[in-house]
Amino acid sequence: MAEKNIQEQTIEELYAEANEHKINVGDVKIHAKRMKGKFRSIKWLTNSIWLILFFGPYLRWNGHQAVLLDIPNRQFHIFNITLLPQDLWMLSFVLLFFAILLAVVTALAGRVWCGFFCFQTVWTDVFTWIEDKIEGGPAKRRKLDKAPWDVKKITMRAKKYLLWLLISVFTGISFVAWFTDSFQLWKDLFTLQASSTVWITILMFTVGTFYLAGFLREQTCFWLCPYARIQAVMIDDTSIVPSYDVPRGEKRGRLVKGKPVSEDQGDCVDCNQCVAVCPTGVDIRGGQQEGCIMCGLCLDACDAVMDKIGKPKGLIKYASWDGIRGKEEKPLFKRPRVWLYTTIMTIALAGIIYGLSGMESIELKVIHARQPLFVLQSDGTIQNRYTLKVLNKLPADMDVKVSVKEHDLKGLIISGADKPVKAHHGTVTPVTIFVRVPKKNLTEQSVPLTFVVDGKDESGQVYHSERESVFIGPKR
Repeated sequence: MAEKNIQEQTIEELYAEANEHKINVGDVKIHAKRMKGKFRSIKWLTNSIWLILFFGPYLRWNGHQAVLLDIPNRQFHIFNITLLPQDLWMLSFVLLFFAILLAVVTALAGRVWCGFFCFQTVWTDVFTWIEDKIEGGPAKRRKLDKAPWDVKKITMRAKKYLLWLLISVFTGISFVAWFTDSFQLWKDLFTLQASSTVWITILMFTVGTFYLAGFLREQTCFWLCPYARIQAVMIDDTSIVPSYDVPRGEKRGRLVKGKPVSEDQGDCVDCNQCVAVCPTGVDIRGGQQEGCIMCGLCLDACDAVMDKIGKPKGLIKYASWDGIRGKEEKPLFKRPRVWLYTTIMTIALAGIIYGLSGMESIELKVIHARQPLFVLQSDGTIQNRYTLKVLNKLPADMDVKVSVKEHDLKGLIISGADKPVKAHHGTVTPVTIFVRVPKKNLTEQSVPLTFVVDGKDESGQVYHSERESVFIGPKR
């Protein structure tokens, strides 16, 4: 990694960097300084979560892709769970849960998503790390930007752009791999058999990743991301966010070797390291701003400087504005919106759990014929007609046996279920069943009746589903 330690630099070098740094107002490219620290380590850890995007589609489960969002066939396969269009009501609960979770996290701890998890932040961080390794630190990169296009500049830029391009292409391919079999996708790409839709999607993601993460960078957060615009209504004085301790830091003053520090001077030595490490060029000492993605890197920089000059850490820290001003903070359970968010999230989570707990790989639905409700046969039996709809969520067809659960109806005869029914995968297979009962054996006008389907896949796994209906006869 190219992160550097402020402890290795003199105060004069820190001030020299501060003089070179220009606050970002959207007119120049930000070349943020990279340094070691607790929050930088956390960022690397959270960045690594996105490796799932690259390697997730290649995870196999029971001989097939573990997660496959098969949109053409309207099937979502997630390990042993298969979701069909009729199951996607759960998706509403999932989206609601994560939307409220995002609101909760923002209200309590600011833009944690932006600073640590957002794909734009992560990809930009990786791209700028590559840039730092090839072109050097911020001062060298700014100098290279202004330098003429000689052999050295062309060579360095070519290396950087090539690595950016490889990551961008792999990002596009990995995204498409979630929606089709990943192994077949690579085969189709190498043999040039992939569809135009695949090529266009990969191209769009490649260009988008290359441009957004490599060139637009923090400007995406400033000008394109709607979340940056609405954060002001989600954060208040009780939100725990990166904050500058104004009473402790002011009045700012620079340290001069051999010169005593003024009695009214605060702990902030105006080194601008908090600004130098900020990926969006924000000066946290000016209060909360639209560009702050709350990644905590300014805390690392300030703490390192405080260590160097022998001052306590925490001049910049995660704290609420109420806490900075010494105002009493309300406990979480006394905040109305916390209760509101918690209630909505609980409802959404309960809906997800309810849906998953009742989900079966083979589902049965029974529809009783209404016209007529029953037919009196010439042999004295009462006949009811049923349409059984067998939904097979498995990735392969399966032969299922239809039967009726043990019952109190004596002399019951089933027609149409003599042979196994082939339940086609990913769709509903209708079956018409006739049930006859001698009229003399009916003691009630309506008697409960439970239909059952049983099947077995190629591996020997047994699947079972049942659904209750009624057998209807004449009024008694």
